[in-house]
Amino acid sequence: MTLRNAPRIAFIGFGEAGQAIASGLREEGIAEIAAWDILFPKPEGGRLKAAGARAGIRLASSAADAVAGCDIVIAAVTAASNLEAAQSVAPHLAGNPYYLDINSVSPGRKIATAALLDGKARYVDTAVIAPIHPKRHRTPLLIAGPSANSVAPLLAELEMQFKIVSDETGKAAAIKMIRSVMIKGMEALTYECFLAAARAGLLDEVTASLKNNYPGIDWTETATYNLERMASHGDRRAAEMEESAATLRELGLDPLMTTGTVAHQREMGHLGKSDAVQSMLDKDRADILAAIHKIKFND
Repeated sequence: MTLRNAPRIAFIGFGEAGQAIASGLREEGIAEIAAWDILFPKPEGGRLKAAGARAGIRLASSAADAVAGCDIVIAAVTAASNLEAAQSVAPHLAGNPYYLDINSVSPGRKIATAALLDGKARYVDTAVIAPIHPKRHRTPLLIAGPSANSVAPLLAELEMQFKIVSDETGKAAAIKMIRSVMIKGMEALTYECFLAAARAGLLDEVTASLKNNYPGIDWTETATYNLERMASHGDRRAAEMEESAATLRELGLDPLMTTGTVAHQREMGHLGKSDAVQSMLDKDRADILAAIHKIKFND
């Protein structure tokens, strides 16, 4: 890809999403990409730095170093670190760069972050609405805010896939957080339903009975997929669902089901760290559930 004016891009947060988008953009021909993660100086940051080195990403020495002279900042941190990430770069931004906040937080948190960066960066409320792999930088996005229209041509030139949903900050976040009530909630219901079925010795029977109401869903495949996702990413999903609960509260709703989803996602994130469950994640639902059952019930 040959860009008329190739942008200089900085990533604040270099976990799975940051790595995926950065490597995709690097392969598109974007030469100047820097990354900073608060884990870089720590032992657990070694794998993040190794991933950056493999992708040809410049590993910055600080948040200030990462954003120096950049045209676009992509914030890809944990939900709890959303505002902290913006605070870490705000004093060091120059030239009014775009700030794409892809973090899974409530509309209120996005609005607060935009206010913090007002006059320092052109804030873009950005929501990732599909798994980051395999499409990486081409993963579908929703964007919103006063700068959504002006950043659109640049994102299109970068081969990024997006839809402008509003010129009001928080609207992209609202769509993401509200849809997560259903998406992540279905995962949590899968865990609760199928673990109960396995404990009752009726896994196949319950699976077959679900076809009566939802004939278009392959429940064996869906359960396997949902359990693997929760075991692999439950901690992050739990944090996201806490933001979904905050979104519902901002709308005046009591997030009863969503708070239950938080608990199940967090529990599965914990169980998924065990070697017994990890070794079953490429198997089917029965094998995953058997490993979970053995740990949870000590039998």
